[in-house]
Amino acid sequence: MTILGATTTHFPRVDRSAFALAGLALLLSSPVSYAQQFVLFDATFTYTKEDADNSMPSKSHYYVRDKKLNADRPKDWTTPVDYRNGTVHIRIDVIEKPEGGAPTTWTLCYIPNKGQKNGYGCTGTQVYKEKGVYDRDVKMTEFWQNESIVWEEGIKEMHLVMKDDSGGAGHAHKRPDPEKFFPTKVRITMIQVAKGGKYDPKLVPDLPEKK
Repeated sequence: MTILGATTTHFPRVDRSAFALAGLALLLSSPVSYAQQFVLFDATFTYTKEDADNSMPSKSHYYVRDKKLNADRPKDWTTPVDYRNGTVHIRIDVIEKPEGGAPTTWTLCYIPNKGQKNGYGCTGTQVYKEKGVYDRDVKMTEFWQNESIVWEEGIKEMHLVMKDDSGGAGHAHKRPDPEKFFPTKVRITMIQVAKGGKYDPKLVPDLPEKK
């Protein structure tokens, strides 16, 4: 058809449902790595004896809350993605540490929006003696008091507790030789991995590749 000297071409009618089905197929075939893991927090901080002595409400604690915690963390850790029965990848980069090789660790406690029994549960970093990067994977069903958290209600904050290697009560601020522990600088990252998933460091922002 020609209108005012212009030529128009008739195209075949487009079936929009075909586009919708194609888009759905693409979505289902795409990797859902974003759902397989998420960074709960990634905190870099210097910690001194004064910090440990004056942390409130508990000594030797570093508190990860509010903007320090991933605002996009799930409300329900059981569905639609099951993180409760997955694993947590714990990475600590010990940037600064006093000489002497004193065994040190950080207990990492999940503080839930709703608890039961004692009301919280804790896992931890590896025990380390020197500067460096230390990684470990922990099953979410195997750390201390993990069943005391109502995972369907989510996590409101994290408490990081600096300790020696003597056990649960070995808070660093109680040591007679604090100069072996303080000051220190660490980067602690916790990555939650869904049930059946595998930790992928490439999905962690600003994480340097291992050499």
